[in-house]
Amino acid sequence: MLTPTRDTDTEVLNLALELVSHCRAVPVVMDADAHDRAVALVSHMPHLVSSMVAARLQNAEEAAVRLCGQGIRDVTRIAASDPRMWIDILSANPGPVADLLGDVAADLDETVRALRALQSSDEDKRRTGAGGIEDVLRRGNAGQVRVPGKHGSAPRVYEVVAVLIDDQPGQLARIFADAGRAGVNIEDVRIEHATGQQAGLVQLMVEPKAVTVLSAALRDRGWALRQ
Repeated sequence: MLTPTRDTDTEVLNLALELVSHCRAVPVVMDADAHDRAVALVSHMPHLVSSMVAARLQNAEEAAVRLCGQGIRDVTRIAASDPRMWIDILSANPGPVADLLGDVAADLDETVRALRALQSSDEDKRRTGAGGIEDVLRRGNAGQVRVPGKHGSAPRVYEVVAVLIDDQPGQLARIFADAGRAGVNIEDVRIEHATGQQAGLVQLMVEPKAVTVLSAALRDRGWALRQ
C-alpha cells in the first residue's frame, strides 16, 4: 500500500510502483487517512480484541483451559504477537483504532444487556434479549461473508471433508497425495488436535462437487472420515 501526498514526486511514486511490480506484488494506492482507517478496521482493532479475549484465560482455572477447542484457538491466535511491536504500530494509528473500539464497546454493552434480559423471568424481556443476540450474530454473518477469499477473490462456500488422523509424521502428506490422486484440489485446510490424545481432525475444504469423489477415495485408502 502506497500513500503518496501532493508533495510526492511523480518519479518517486513510479519508482516505488516499479519496485512493487518487480516483487510480483499488487500495488494499492490510497489516501493516508483512508489507509489508517482501513488497517485499523482489518488489522489493528481485531488484534486488540483478540488480546482482550486471550487475557480472560490468564487467570482461568486449568480445568477450563483444558477445554479449549478450535474456536478459541482461532480467536486468540494473533494475541501471541510481540507486544513491543504492537505498541509501535498502535502508537502510529491510535485515533481510528480507538473509534472502532468505541463501536465494539457499544455492541458489547448492548449484548450484555440482551444476555441479562435472557435471565429474566419475564417472557417479553427474554424475547427482547434473544432478538438482541440474534441481531449481533446476524450482523456478524453479514460482515464475515465480505472477507475476501483465496487470492483476494470473492469468498466462496466450500464443503468440509473431515479426516481423523494420528499425530505422526507424514500423515498430512499422505492425505494431500491421496486427494491429488483422486483429482481433487484442496482449497483450504484446518487441523483440530484432540485434547489429551495423540490424534487430530483434519478438515479439508473442497468444492461441493468434489465431496463425494474425495470421500470415496479416502475411504478406499483406509482413512477414517467423520461426518
